[in-house]
Amino acid sequence: MGRSDDRWARAGDRHWRGSAGLAVSCAALFAAMSLLVDWDAGSLSPPRVLLWLGMSGALFVVLLPPRVTAGAGWLAVRGPWRRRTVRTDALTAVWRHDDVTSHLVLRDTYGHRLELDPRVLTANPLIWHELDTGVRRSVERGTLLQGEDVLARLGHSIDDETVRGVLRASGLS
Repeated sequence: MGRSDDRWARAGDRHWRGSAGLAVSCAALFAAMSLLVDWDAGSLSPPRVLLWLGMSGALFVVLLPPRVTAGAGWLAVRGPWRRRTVRTDALTAVWRHDDVTSHLVLRDTYGHRLELDPRVLTANPLIWHELDTGVRRSVERGTLLQGEDVLARLGHSIDDETVRGVLRASGLS
């Protein structure tokens, strides 16, 4: 079996690399500026260098977005320390929380759970397609007990955004 087999095909967040680069840039700029200011004040010492580098590392971890990938029947979100995966063809429940930031929560029959920002799905039609295909299989199998309406609304929202993007790109809007 080659890598062209459907089981190995996967879709990834096409904007993640740029967002990760921004996180690196912000952390590096913070490190450089804090070290420069401390050096200029004449108070730079090895412990303070470690402090500033540690704070820059923490800033990087906070700013680094989770990496979302999807394939036939699965969706994964990788953060700085762990990777969470759900089987999209065996989902049991889907929730959407709209607090300060919106996030989608998915749970499968194996007890796995993950959260992701719905904007990732809007910005990445291939990931949305993989999730939607898996959800349809979950509905056919009867495992999806809660949240079909949430995904339908999200699908309509993504379709509307895609149409607006096509109209903008063609100059019709």
